[in-house]
Amino acid sequence: MHWQYRIVDSQDVPHESLSNGRADVETYLNTLGQEGWEIINLDFREMSPGRLAFSGIAKRQVNE
Repeated sequence: MHWQYRIVDSQDVPHESLSNGRADVETYLNTLGQEGWEIINLDFREMSPGRLAFSGIAKRQVNE
């Protein structure tokens, strides 16, 4: 079994896609889940009231 890893970061998401804070982050993470990614670590930072930044690592199994 082999794994593929991906660094996830709020900087990779268009700013307007995260304008609703937590709800938009959940939508983004659910999209990654639908693509087969499993979040294995995620750290959040509040940049300003209602604006979150995050970074972490995701993995998914590589089909051979």
